Amino acid sequence: MPHHNIVCEWLRTIGLAHYGESFLENGYDELEICKQIGEIDLDAIGVDNPSHRGKLLKSVRMLREKGAAIVYVLINDPKALSSSNEILASDCDTPVTMKELEAVMKRHLEADGIRLTAHPYSTPVST
Repeated sequence: MPHHNIVCEWLRTIGLAHYGESFLENGYDELEICKQIGEIDLDAIGVDNPSHRGKLLKSVRMLREKGAAIVYVLINDPKALSSSNEILASDCDTPVTMKELEAVMKRHLEADGIRLTAHPYSTPVST
C-alpha cells in the first residue's frame, strides 16, 4: 500500500489503513474526493464491517465540516489538538473550535517560518 498518499495517511490516522489500496484503486486518491463518500461508495470500496463503515462516514462528515486541512495538522502533530481523534473518527460529538484550529495552524506556520502576509503568499498592492 502506498504510504505517502494523503488518503492512506488519513485512513491510518483513523485506524483503517488496511483499506488504503482499495480506496486508491477505486479513485479515492484525494481528500476532496473522499468528502463525497457515501454508503454506495463504501460498498464499491469493499468496506463491509458495520463498525468501519460508521467510523468512515463520521470521518467523512468531519472532513466536510472541518475541512481537509485538519488531516495535515494531525499527520504532522497528532497531539496538536487535545481531541484529535474525535475530529476524525470518534463517537464523541465534541467539536474542535475554530479558535483551537487557528492556534495550531499558526504554531505550525510560525515553526516553518511561513508568513502568509508576505511574498509569495500575498501580492503587494500597486500604487
